[in-house]
Amino acid sequence: MRSLRAFWHFTKPPLPKDRSSRLLAAVKMMTARDRWRMYKRVGMMFLLAVVTLTVVQRGNINTGVQFQVEREVQKESTISKRALLKKDPFLDSGNFWNTSAETTTEKQGVTKDRSPRTWDVTSINCTANPNFTSMGWFASLEPNFKQFLLYRHCRYFPMIINHPEKCSGETYLLIVIKSIITQHDRRDTIRKTWGREQEVDGKRVKTLFLLGKSSNEQEKAHHQKLLEYEDYIYGDILQWDFMDSFFNLTLKETHFLKWFATYCGGVRYIFKGDDDVFVSIQNIFEYLGETYATNLLVGDVIFKAKPIRKKENKYYVPQALYNKTHYPPYAGGGGFLMDGPLARKLYRASETLDLYPIDDVFLGMCLDVLQVSPIKHNAFKTFGLVKSKSSRLNREPCFFKSMIVVHKLLPPDLLHMWRLVNSDLNCSQKATLSQAAHAQLM
Repeated sequence: MRSLRAFWHFTKPPLPKDRSSRLLAAVKMMTARDRWRMYKRVGMMFLLAVVTLTVVQRGNINTGVQFQVEREVQKESTISKRALLKKDPFLDSGNFWNTSAETTTEKQGVTKDRSPRTWDVTSINCTANPNFTSMGWFASLEPNFKQFLLYRHCRYFPMIINHPEKCSGETYLLIVIKSIITQHDRRDTIRKTWGREQEVDGKRVKTLFLLGKSSNEQEKAHHQKLLEYEDYIYGDILQWDFMDSFFNLTLKETHFLKWFATYCGGVRYIFKGDDDVFVSIQNIFEYLGETYATNLLVGDVIFKAKPIRKKENKYYVPQALYNKTHYPPYAGGGGFLMDGPLARKLYRASETLDLYPIDDVFLGMCLDVLQVSPIKHNAFKTFGLVKSKSSRLNREPCFFKSMIVVHKLLPPDLLHMWRLVNSDLNCSQKATLSQAAHAQLM
């Protein structure tokens, strides 16, 4: 081996010392085929370099524009909040709810459309706000309210499952159901009954379920895989990367409003409710065909509701969190109807408020910002049917047939009532039944 190397060293022609001359001499020593391969490789490298440079330049331009837009939106939001504080002399800086919950109007830019065109939250960057811990009243709060306040500023989270195509084209009615990851039986029953996607008189009806992540750490991975398979079959799940809990229902509200404002320009009406309700789509269509209201939100509206101060109650709210005598009018979250344009305005109004731990009350606060009054309708029964739980009206299909929403039906009861209502049912005494029902209604 050494002799061969020595032979080559002493017999190969000497190369010039300067680099360019050496390169030319090496090229001359190549065969025609070798030179063609070299030229081809150099040409491909040059082409790839040009393409890469073009992509990087475009990316920098787009990133710069997006960054500038985000800065302008953030700047306008800050100016708007300062204007609110300056305008209202009764705002108490020591009360964190009042400082941002006062009424604004369309003149202050609440209804201007600044919504993104895609879901723009891709990472979680949420740490506790330590400012509350130094305030005296904070120490007296219950642990769940402390947790809520420490992370209340964390408004938006990434999407785990998204279906923007649900809002492609024109949709007359979008059914939106709040659910949790373990209640697949409720979702399945809704798909088989009143929530099935269909076309009524040429008007499209579509369905979506809103979910967060499982709050049970041990079962989270298992349930998530089942949910992903469920979505693979039906394609009707929207899921965000926050824990499903009672206080996070407001997050579910704000996330849906932002999602709707982002993707759903062609949706006329929305029905939004829980996953344990009976709904008559036929009665919804009849009602919508007879109404010409703008900024429509109709449901089981509660007027002058007082905050509950009993700690053992599920809806308890401490005085430090809300110190007013009454809530603004709001529709019970079990089920209500609203039009698409109002939903987009509600998203922008929600951006001016701090989050509140009761989702339907929070939506009422957003309506108050817009100075929109919700409409009360007796066909929405979202807090039970009648005062007496033993009343036959709770099991009377003719009563259900005349309603739009009835709350608190588990899957077997919902499926049974659905079959009865859609059978050859004789409800000739419907008017009399309705009069009797009014005497017992809650």
